[in-house]
Amino acid sequence: MSISTPGGPERRPTVVSTGKKPAAGRPASGAKAGTGKPAATPRAGGKGPRKPVTPVKVSQGRAWGPIALFVTVGVLAAGIIGYGAWASFQGSKPWDKKANAIDGIVNIRKTDKTSLEYESHKSGPLTYKYSPPVGGVHNAAWQNCMGDVYDAPIANEHAVHSLEHGAVWITYRPDLPKDQVEKLAGKVRGVEKMLMSPYEGLDKPISLQAWGYQLKVDNADDKRIDEFIKDLRVNASVEGPTALCNTGITATGTTPRELQQQPPTQ
Repeated sequence: MSISTPGGPERRPTVVSTGKKPAAGRPASGAKAGTGKPAATPRAGGKGPRKPVTPVKVSQGRAWGPIALFVTVGVLAAGIIGYGAWASFQGSKPWDKKANAIDGIVNIRKTDKTSLEYESHKSGPLTYKYSPPVGGVHNAAWQNCMGDVYDAPIANEHAVHSLEHGAVWITYRPDLPKDQVEKLAGKVRGVEKMLMSPYEGLDKPISLQAWGYQLKVDNADDKRIDEFIKDLRVNASVEGPTALCNTGITATGTTPRELQQQPPTQ
């Protein structure tokens, strides 16, 4: 289109950009026709257009800290539950099963049951197969076993009767160091169904007896001592938990004696 202007030839009008989008079907300047995308930038040297660069995704990695914490907590929880189940099972085991599990214990009830048998009480000195004795025939009078710590040997015949009543009798060599003797005494003093005395001729420094059971150890720090007491005190009684431990013989000496005022027992 041309516009006639006075005094001169026809001129093309100056095109002024209005900022409007080009009409449909006409690509914008610098755009690839038909795509609406920016035209590819020519490579240096005329080797053709360069392809657009695809953005690279950067992996952030796993959050190992929380995972490790979760695993640790899970392992600890499983351990606690497992230990609780084990402890519950151990606590439910019969006392004799627990005693038999003590390393080094001798179960005469199982290995030599006939040595524990007797028909009636007998007076005077008696002979025993085991030293110290763990059961069998015995005197009618028992040794007082109310947590008594005797500083001299006592009669086997009375001590065996105490075992029949469910007592644990701790014996030790007379030359056992004083600190060891005191540790043993600390486990006995004031505890019903417990007694303690020195014993000549032991093949081990310390020997523990319950009716039909024996355990020999080298020192008072041995943890099996506490296990023996826990499992067998009262439990190993032949006459039941109500059998007496008081009103017994309190004198020392290896010669048995009679206690006339003592109530009759089976």
